[in-house]
Amino acid sequence: MKLVTGSSYWATTLPTPKTYPAVTEPITCDVLIVGGGSSAAQCAYYLADQGLDVVVVEKNEIGHGSTLANTALLQYAGEKLFTDLIHQFGENWVNRHITLCRQAIDDIETASKTCQLDFQYKRRQSAYFASTEQDLPKLQKEMDYLETLKLPVEYASQETIQSRYSFTKSGAIFFKDDAEFNPYRFTHSLFDYAASKGVRIFEQSPVSNIHGTPKGASARCGSHEIDAKHVIIAAGYDGLDIHKDKNASFVCTFTVTTDPVANFDGWYERSLIWETARPYYYMRTTPDNRIIIGGLDETRYDANAQQKHMHHKREQLMQELSARFPHLELSPAFFSSAAYGGTHDGLPIIGRYESHPGCTFLFGLGDNGTVYSMVLARIITDDLLGKNNPDIELYKDTRKNRSRV
Repeated sequence: MKLVTGSSYWATTLPTPKTYPAVTEPITCDVLIVGGGSSAAQCAYYLADQGLDVVVVEKNEIGHGSTLANTALLQYAGEKLFTDLIHQFGENWVNRHITLCRQAIDDIETASKTCQLDFQYKRRQSAYFASTEQDLPKLQKEMDYLETLKLPVEYASQETIQSRYSFTKSGAIFFKDDAEFNPYRFTHSLFDYAASKGVRIFEQSPVSNIHGTPKGASARCGSHEIDAKHVIIAAGYDGLDIHKDKNASFVCTFTVTTDPVANFDGWYERSLIWETARPYYYMRTTPDNRIIIGGLDETRYDANAQQKHMHHKREQLMQELSARFPHLELSPAFFSSAAYGGTHDGLPIIGRYESHPGCTFLFGLGDNGTVYSMVLARIITDDLLGKNNPDIELYKDTRKNRSRV
């Protein structure tokens, strides 16, 4: 599957990334991680200090694929409202999910201080706007729930929004502990850390014929076999080509990154911006003073079809950006369309499928997939180490509606 079409801003922020060799001989290891994007890097990061022989294989280059299309808003709130998730999973599980997602953002901050390569991590407020007045009741309901958990959130009225931004909305929730980062540098940073701890990493090494063995699982890599006690499939959306989970769904999203702008007047504290509409627009700034805006999601992903009307999508995104910040001089510098996956029930997936014995699938699907992948990578690491982590039950592919539990 071709995951990304167009040009990537993130790739320009690390023009000479570290490279890794291809697989040239048979390999035996404790854990094989299939994938070279951010979710695979997160697994390698957590496993690096556990005394295991870990191998990573990527079919192309490290950090390419959907990593280059990640707008890198680190939020613990997702596309589905927590108050809606409660109807499916019950309040106890949703409360735990929030705790785990907030911990994941903290863990990413810890990684930013642990890893040598700077990946431009920074705490930001996240402004979640009511797209219309009709959305205000559900926004207020969500705010009431968040306040019962004593989370660092603030409700902003229309008057407050007008005083902070160059546009107005009827209401908003400000999440004060969210963050932003550079996903391409993040992926290389975590892999660099893992390599320094002895994790073996290979590029240009596509795997095939992943199957169970008496001792775990094995994967074919060219003319060589890689035998492992356990295989983690952390290949992003490509993992769905290996096993299509019935809970997964695909759309296409579009992103524009502008040339640097002179100032951010009318943009309160350069907050992360998103909204209640579905599909919605999302925006952030970059360390070199660009703006990234994404949205215009389409329910079908067809790389050839997207290519035909990318110019129109780019113009639509720029119009939306100019409508919010009419005083800024804006010009598009990078534009891409990308496959984007989610789940029907709103939570990411840890997959253990009978068709793939000895394998664990990490599907950090959703609009805050990096946070989800950090949660799942920690749980999967605990599981491989034989630790009894009950949090795995919330994310297993076999989970059921828990609203009556």
